[in-house]
Amino acid sequence: MTAPLIHGSLEHLFNNTFAILILTSFLYYGYPKSWWKVIGLVWVLSGIGVWLFAREASHIGASGLTHGMFFFMFVVSMFRRDKSSVAIMMIAFLLYGGMTMTIFPREEGISFEYHFFGALAGVIAALIWRNNDPKPQVERYEWEGQDDDSEIDQEEPWQVDISSEIQTHQRLH
Repeated sequence: MTAPLIHGSLEHLFNNTFAILILTSFLYYGYPKSWWKVIGLVWVLSGIGVWLFAREASHIGASGLTHGMFFFMFVVSMFRRDKSSVAIMMIAFLLYGGMTMTIFPREEGISFEYHFFGALAGVIAALIWRNNDPKPQVERYEWEGQDDDSEIDQEEPWQVDISSEIQTHQRLH
């Protein structure tokens, strides 16, 4: 459980610290009610997963946390589909999209198990807390009107009656 606090080199510490700062900021901004729950669950579940199922090796570093936060934002944005969630995920994917491939074994000295179990914990957290934070209100302007198509004004030439278009299309074929 203390593996996120131990690193093998300064480079390893720097890489994880920068990613933790960026992803935690995104998490805090986008999901203010659940960010601390996500970090706690990812920390515990990734540690338990590595402890139970990982190969015999030293598994150190905070990359399980970074992968968990990234995969939480990835999955929760697919569920929520609001502008802020998708924008946060697009920026996170631009910066850390390579995390999607590091959950598989690639290099011998790197613990893909911590990456995998962190990602799995992030997905579980997304399933649990996807609706915990309120979606931002969609601001509508007075000129936007309603989403209801039933109020088509036949006198306006720029509006199209869909039913007559379908009937015309069926007669032509």
